[in-house]
Amino acid sequence: MHPLYVPHGRAEAVPIWFVTAASYPHLRDVLSAAARRYADAAGFEPKPGQMLLLPGEEALSGVVFGIEADDKPAKDHFLAGRLPGALPKGIYRFANAPHDERLAALAFALGGYRFARYRAAEDREVRLALPAGVDGAELARIVDGVTLARDLINTPANDLGPAELEEAVRALARRHGAECRAVVGDALLGENFPLIHAVGRAAAAAPRLVDLAWGDPAHPKVTLVGKGVCFDTGGLDIKSDSAMLNMKKDMGGAACVMALAHMIMDRGLKLRLRVLVPAVENAISGAAFRPRDVYRARKGITVEIGNTDAEGRLVLADALALADEEAPELIVDMATLTGAARVALGPELPPFYTNDDALALDLARHAGAENDPLWRMPLWRPYESLLESKTADINNVASGGFAGSVTAALFLDRFVTAARAFVHLDIFAWTPSAKPARPEGGECQAARALYALLAERYAV
Repeated sequence: MHPLYVPHGRAEAVPIWFVTAASYPHLRDVLSAAARRYADAAGFEPKPGQMLLLPGEEALSGVVFGIEADDKPAKDHFLAGRLPGALPKGIYRFANAPHDERLAALAFALGGYRFARYRAAEDREVRLALPAGVDGAELARIVDGVTLARDLINTPANDLGPAELEEAVRALARRHGAECRAVVGDALLGENFPLIHAVGRAAAAAPRLVDLAWGDPAHPKVTLVGKGVCFDTGGLDIKSDSAMLNMKKDMGGAACVMALAHMIMDRGLKLRLRVLVPAVENAISGAAFRPRDVYRARKGITVEIGNTDAEGRLVLADALALADEEAPELIVDMATLTGAARVALGPELPPFYTNDDALALDLARHAGAENDPLWRMPLWRPYESLLESKTADINNVASGGFAGSVTAALFLDRFVTAARAFVHLDIFAWTPSAKPARPEGGECQAARALYALLAERYAV
């Protein structure tokens, strides 16, 4: 069980009442006279996110916490994530049901996250007695996966380069009894991963492809590919200082697929899992790849470099080609790929792309149910012409500057031809300003929705 949770039924747990403008008058009527007087004197209003601590004779007698009205169409099921940072030390319980008890309990733990590697984070010793019927083990594996992703994304590149990211994958493999191997440095050329090598060869830390395998080979094959660019200068097409500031998060795709892999393996889903992480740093030196260079990718497709700052799709292309050679049932890639996705949908709503309508409907349904928002965008084939090159089969960037996220997805789609289904997620992996259950900094996006989908399909 996660440290923020205690078993259901702890008698000493302080009750938390969730109230709306409509339900608060009833709760007020059943409070003690002293508690009513205190609430009135404090001027409490049952607005979403507002909290009132009710004093008792020797300790807290309860907590009143405002949530959205029942009829509000877009409710924030993670509002309870504000509680761990606001409550005093103690054990608490839900005295009545919020809109979704499971999501509220999950938010409680996610809201208690602190990144403490470089700066001590005090344990506020706030705990939640799990609501009856909520599976604590299931919540714990989700919280552990999210914590893993957040910690990796928040770690700066001086402590998380390609070698350290490889070790993080190996540690995950050891934890779950998975196999793991890596192809490192010039060995990438010998094993036909030219794009991964080209992107990472300028850095002091050698580029690599990390390959984790778990599960019964006879089970349906699911392969996860995560962009592991540990820092992105932009290469010779160098980024501005403001654009480079948060580029430690450019391995967020790798972190999120690792979170998803943990959930899958910890649950023991009946599938054969493979995780591929191309881990590189896009640096600048005399060995850096250049605009107008042309490389023959693992897939046999020749790629002209239109911009060295579009490096993520290059390392993904070789990894996707390897994944596709097994013709798995499903390939999923996650990547902090384009600024265009943020312009279109903002930091909180990652787009996803797939040709499989049934998969798209299932993923959207689980994204809504898990409060892990995603939005389907089109693989609009007419835009493939924007990727045309006069000297190669394809350019790594589109001409014209339009539809950047769509054309990046179309580029990747060229490297998957045998898999039964393919979905690409263009994530941000970062929360710019703190929100309930989502502290500012690294964020695990899409993994919870994908895990729910895979659990529905492959649960034992």
